[in-house]
Amino acid sequence: MSRFTTPFGYDSTAGEVIAGVDLSGRRAVVTGGASGIGVETVRALAAAGAEVTLAVRNTAAGERVAGQIIESTGNNHVFVAPIELADRASVRAFAATWSGPLHILVNNAGVMAEPLNRTPEGWEHQFATNHLGHFGLTLGLYDALAAAGDARVVSVSSSAHLRSDVDLDDPHFENREYEPWAAYGQSKTANILFAVEGAKRWAADGIVVNALMPGGIRTALQRHVPEDVQRDWDQYRWKTVEQGAATSVLLAASPLVQGVTGKYFEDNNEALPNVAGENTGVAPYALDPESATRLWDLSEKLLAQV
Repeated sequence: MSRFTTPFGYDSTAGEVIAGVDLSGRRAVVTGGASGIGVETVRALAAAGAEVTLAVRNTAAGERVAGQIIESTGNNHVFVAPIELADRASVRAFAATWSGPLHILVNNAGVMAEPLNRTPEGWEHQFATNHLGHFGLTLGLYDALAAAGDARVVSVSSSAHLRSDVDLDDPHFENREYEPWAAYGQSKTANILFAVEGAKRWAADGIVVNALMPGGIRTALQRHVPEDVQRDWDQYRWKTVEQGAATSVLLAASPLVQGVTGKYFEDNNEALPNVAGENTGVAPYALDPESATRLWDLSEKLLAQV
């Protein structure tokens, strides 16, 4: 199967990839829409005419951002709703209050390389937030996505998936030493595996599911990364937030990717296979269909726990 490409690349912005697209009548949810590339994702979708809900932990920050986006785009249909992705009750509550079809779900929020932290269930917090929270949210919104007829689910992953496969026998570091980057890496691999399995399970419903690497962007996501490590990163070429949001927006709204599903994109194109020693491309384990099925089944089991 040939690689899927578009005319856009590393330097393209969210505004450029969505130029000329009319999203009037379409409804979107963006988790983490009050900071980083989430803001620019919301702005681009709203500017194209979509109704957008910012699903955020900090609703005060969400309201400030929503007001700014309403003012800058002239689109009054920008809303805010609370969600705590690591809290199953909060995720269920968000899904339960949603009514009507949902055309676009951007699973954008996340935490990165934080010290060991566990949920009340004992789940490792990065896996619980980045994967299980978004998994539960997407399943909770399944009926709304199916009702849209041509819904798109977009999961923001990372090149950090190259650091670790998902340990399906010990995803919560109960029987192995905790390492922040390994935990983050496996949560980002899980985002890709979710797209692989979701694409297969929901094809008949017209729901497409893709994952992406947004690129390196300086945001609050790096708040847990030591300053000396961040200084070492200064040698790399960073994207602006407008560039970082581009691949999310492309997958969420561009007609160029209509019907494309189960793939991992970077720089607005389907990623090539990773070459050992490089920090680009996609790891083969992240696209493994057997692992994707096993992770889906494990995730359902975990979320069903009383």
